[in-house]
Amino acid sequence: MSLLADFHNHSCLSPCGSLDLSPRLLVDSAAARGIKVLALTDHNSSLNCPAFGTLCSRRGIIPIYGMEATTSEEIHVLCLFTGLAACRAFGEYAYRILIPFPNDPEKTGDQVYVDEDDTILGEVEYYLVSPLDISVDDIGARVAEYGGIVIPAHVDRAAFSMFSQLGAVVEGPWAALECTRIPPLTVSGTGFEALDTLGYPLITSSDAHYPEHVARRPFDLDTSPEELLPGGPGTEADIAALARALARRPRG
Repeated sequence: MSLLADFHNHSCLSPCGSLDLSPRLLVDSAAARGIKVLALTDHNSSLNCPAFGTLCSRRGIIPIYGMEATTSEEIHVLCLFTGLAACRAFGEYAYRILIPFPNDPEKTGDQVYVDEDDTILGEVEYYLVSPLDISVDDIGARVAEYGGIVIPAHVDRAAFSMFSQLGAVVEGPWAALECTRIPPLTVSGTGFEALDTLGYPLITSSDAHYPEHVARRPFDLDTSPEELLPGGPGTEADIAALARALARRPRG
């Protein structure tokens, strides 16, 4: 059995995204398009995850909580958790090590967090796309301390990726690699070249910043609700089961 999954999505909290893409619109749109396992991964913050979890429960979607962290090398890494408390604790840690550059909504975009009814609860002071004071070599271990897993984001992209910042995929405690296409290709002086993904499992995800992006690049997760939710419907997913399912994905 497989479940349609999408592990990279933003909301109105991310300043580079649409203010219209609230957690409610994200979840409703994903449900309408058949997504069964959904992650919310705003830039360097998990403040919209509580509303997201409530809304997923209402729509029968298994929620994965997280963020798209920016390392000190400006590499984007998906940090994923199956427990809301763990994700919120990591989010508080991430904000403490975020470069404290004040956000200017008129220039860089709004950063609002909301409840499940789209009521604005607050706005984040520091610009969330700034790097964190943590390297790509260390972020996996730190996320694991909070009970999560890490997936380097869009490794084949020409910006904010391993390829763009380091010139290659590097080894690490990666549960998978996110690509914009499988097999992943990069642009060189002679055209397109295959990216060496070192045998890690590969996924695609939507990187949704606008409503029309939701569910544009989902992937099949080789698992069942019973495996992911050993405690039954409405309970937190099992992080080890999630990692096992990702390990069954195709590899480069």
